[in-house]
Amino acid sequence: MSTPIEGNQVRGHLETMILSILESEAAHGFEVVKRLCAAGNGALELKEGTVYPVLYRLEDAGLIRSKWEKETTGRRGPRRKIYQLTKRGERQLNAGRAQWKSFVETIGPIVGGVA
Repeated sequence: MSTPIEGNQVRGHLETMILSILESEAAHGFEVVKRLCAAGNGALELKEGTVYPVLYRLEDAGLIRSKWEKETTGRRGPRRKIYQLTKRGERQLNAGRAQWKSFVETIGPIVGGVA
């Protein structure tokens, strides 16, 4: 297994990562955390306290929207807030991907030939 990557190490890219997770399907906050960790193949260790503030920031910026689920059929617990990517969020995701590609192409060769 790879060396664990914690929230502080991905902070500059977390918004793009969350937008990417929501691109395929809307999800509640804890599901976003689970999908991020799963996509990181066990090396990405994120906590709700890292992800939820970013979700709120993305929503305030109009990049995602949320709605409360109507009922909790089939499970116990309170209703969950479901987050979904907006058109503006899609544009930001594309910009974030372009920034990431540029970052990797520039910094990768300097720190170890990642590109």
